Amino acid sequence: MNHRIVVLGAGYAGATVAGRLARRLHRDEVGITLVNGDPDFVERVRLHQLASGQDLPRRPLRDLYAGTGVQVRQAWVTAVDVDRRTVTLTGGEGAGTLAYDTLVYALGSTTADHGVPGVAEHAHNVAGKQAALRLRARLAQLEPGGTVLVAGGGLTGIEAAAEIAEAHPGLKVAIAARGGVGDWLSDKARRHLRAAFDRLGITVHEQTVITSVEADRVVTATGGEIPARVTVWTAGFAVHPIAAAGALEVSGTGQIVVDATMRSVSHPEVYAVGDAALAEGPGGRPLRMACATATPMAWQAADALAARLTGREVPRATIGYSLQCISLGRRDGILQRVTPDDQVTSTVVAGRTGARIKEFICSGAAWSVAHPTMLLPVRRHHLAAATEAAPRLAAL
Repeated sequence: MNHRIVVLGAGYAGATVAGRLARRLHRDEVGITLVNGDPDFVERVRLHQLASGQDLPRRPLRDLYAGTGVQVRQAWVTAVDVDRRTVTLTGGEGAGTLAYDTLVYALGSTTADHGVPGVAEHAHNVAGKQAALRLRARLAQLEPGGTVLVAGGGLTGIEAAAEIAEAHPGLKVAIAARGGVGDWLSDKARRHLRAAFDRLGITVHEQTVITSVEADRVVTATGGEIPARVTVWTAGFAVHPIAAAGALEVSGTGQIVVDATMRSVSHPEVYAVGDAALAEGPGGRPLRMACATATPMAWQAADALAARLTGREVPRATIGYSLQCISLGRRDGILQRVTPDDQVTSTVVAGRTGARIKEFICSGAAWSVAHPTMLLPVRRHHLAAATEAAPRLAAL
């Protein structure tokens, strides 16, 4: 019987793992099933573009995996039972239970409201395709002079504010941050960011703690109010609670704790990648939630799993960083050089050149999902006789 590999989630991490495994293992000895709620691969790093009114190309998962042996199942995951090695699904192509021998958990993250009242009822976000489409529709309804407030001064908030301001010049766009907007960037990058916001007419509220979100405003910790016909909440991300509800060892953030090969420290038949996993980077610092993290984590997990199943040496590499890229609309951007442990350096490329490089990187990220071995030769190995593939789950 085939060794059953189930991959949950088809973001950058999950989609890459599925495709890479299909090119590392013999398809007559393994069965790879990819479960995803959306029938398409969604470029999450472009959702601020979708929300602003731009159209993105469709990338149907079944087309992406045609001829690879990967079976795509459109459904939503409601539970994972690591004791019985089953996954409970609903919606899409029907409810049911899916059994596995090895599980790759890549369900990603969603918006964290941090307990702020009114976020769920009144705020929009760009954490998923449907959320971005709802924001897109709402922005199209606003009258000239309508107020839009982006809550959060991180990468997502900066990109969303710039994209909306550029695409909707008749709206009044503002951004509010608990600390400083882009305050982790180098001095040169911050100066360029502020100049770009001034050019786009974006009002900046720094050192501003939002305590509640209402239908047409937000209230701050000082008792002040900021008008907002639309509030876009980008103040952090949180993982789905499915992993924490089971027996897997998770961190205080709900992320699955993994070793250097992205394997669960509590359940060796489970791997976790992307935002759903807590892995150490250089210097023992946790890797941050980002596309720049998801893809190398996927390579690491897929290669380690394939090696263990085929009795080969398990590759190990430290995942680090080299760049932070920020789009400021379609014609401006910032390329910030960072150290492997994600500390900024003085090297910055900005303006149109920064925008071109950011676009190249975003396009490359989508390309790498369809080419998960990065054009290296495909080598499908046979399963070893005595590996973790050998034990079979008793009949359910």
